[in-house]
Amino acid sequence: MADLKILKNQYLEHLEIEKNRSPKTLENYSRYLDRFLQFSKISKPEDIGEELIRQYRLYLNRLNSPRTGNLRKVTQNYHIIALRGFLKYLAKRGVKSVSAEKIDLGRAEDRHITFLDGRELERLLDAPEGNSLTALRDRALLRMLFSTGMRVSELCSVNRDDIDLKRGELSVLGKGRKIRLVFLSEEAREHLKKYLDRRTDADGALFIRVPKRGFGKSSDLRLTPRSVQRAVEKYAKMAGIVGKHVSPHSLRHSFATNLLRNGADIRSVQALLGHSSVTTTQIYTHVTDQQLREVHKRFHGQGDKK
Repeated sequence: MADLKILKNQYLEHLEIEKNRSPKTLENYSRYLDRFLQFSKISKPEDIGEELIRQYRLYLNRLNSPRTGNLRKVTQNYHIIALRGFLKYLAKRGVKSVSAEKIDLGRAEDRHITFLDGRELERLLDAPEGNSLTALRDRALLRMLFSTGMRVSELCSVNRDDIDLKRGELSVLGKGRKIRLVFLSEEAREHLKKYLDRRTDADGALFIRVPKRGFGKSSDLRLTPRSVQRAVEKYAKMAGIVGKHVSPHSLRHSFATNLLRNGADIRSVQALLGHSSVTTTQIYTHVTDQQLREVHKRFHGQGDKK
């Protein structure tokens, strides 16, 4: 019988080849499973038992780093999801171990959603000033994030040739390697065209860094998610948005809440966001509670009045 390290590597290969998981997912699962193996100090799959997993969950909950502090509940659950997936894989191969069905996920804390109201959003989108290539890029970038609801990693992976400006749409490779169609607003299309018309480089990436000394023989200019995050934070400060941590994901949240507040059904929002489950999309519905209050106030009990 192969030991757990070999089985772990085979499981990751299974995720890569048969499940078509992304490199980032493989990296995360490898790290989560390595943490379990380091904690358990076992080498045989039959040694994985319910008591060991209970102790491991206590370990995760009490784990504390001077740099990052305690692990968030959602991060702890990611570790357990990876372990359950590994155990299901072992069962499928007929390898004796504890059943994955005996492991429940912990209750995660409610997610805090940061989204922008209309005035904040307008100020943020207009924050990049001037006609430099950087300003043109950032105005297009911000509007594209809000117009499409894309994740920052998805945005950074887009190439120039991926976009159909005439139709105002593009296909995005999202989580789980799933492709979905997203749409550009008229304003986003106009700013993208201005930005692309100014480009003189040959890089295929849609959003690139702009070298201070010109393009020359520069290669691999594609913006990273961290670069986009820093840009959004900078423009949020310039826009005078205080009391909120504004990130690229805040624009994704704003996209979803804007759709729901304007009457979009939750299944359509789910599809536009690329959520595999509508349960994930439902985190946005609480922001429309004020609208429900107004509906209740206007219509409840009207037939009882004399």
